[in-house]
Amino acid sequence: MELFKELFFALWFFLPAAIANMMPIFAAHWKFLEGHEYPMDFGKTYRGKRIFGAHKTIRGLIVGVIFSTLVLWLQQLAVAHIHFVAELTDQVDYTQLPVLVLGPLFGLGALLGDAIESFFKRQVGIKPGDGWFPFDQTDYIIGGAIATMPFVQLSILQYIWLIILWLIIHVISTFIGYNLGLKDKPI
Repeated sequence: MELFKELFFALWFFLPAAIANMMPIFAAHWKFLEGHEYPMDFGKTYRGKRIFGAHKTIRGLIVGVIFSTLVLWLQQLAVAHIHFVAELTDQVDYTQLPVLVLGPLFGLGALLGDAIESFFKRQVGIKPGDGWFPFDQTDYIIGGAIATMPFVQLSILQYIWLIILWLIIHVISTFIGYNLGLKDKPI
């Protein structure tokens, strides 16, 4: 039971950042947001290469931050009203989390971690959309974890579980997204 609790907590705790990481992909297909794909790097270059690339947009960042905040708020409600969820997540006092601060930090951390990884991909000559395993799969995890550390510190074991589980989930969800036509490559 203790292992199940640790695994559930790793999945639960990082869900806002994971949702933030996925939302730009969906937002790119929303008709009402068409024409609002302003690049985060404003088209600027460094050493002759785009800083982040055209796929890292302000639209995606804003949508990711909104959804990470919404997910954290829903988690806070669930912990307050569903007893077994409260028991499985008692490593953190969700009732005291500052949702309007921590929610955006999950989103910003995840998406800026992804953007920083894109910067390094551009600098080493990896084309947009091409894989860079395991950095493509862990950038948002590391970014989200670092961004939330001022408010929530987990144990080393909890961070290890978080990285392992979300790495596996990311690989599987990317493959599913590829098969649904949302992603250009299966990994």
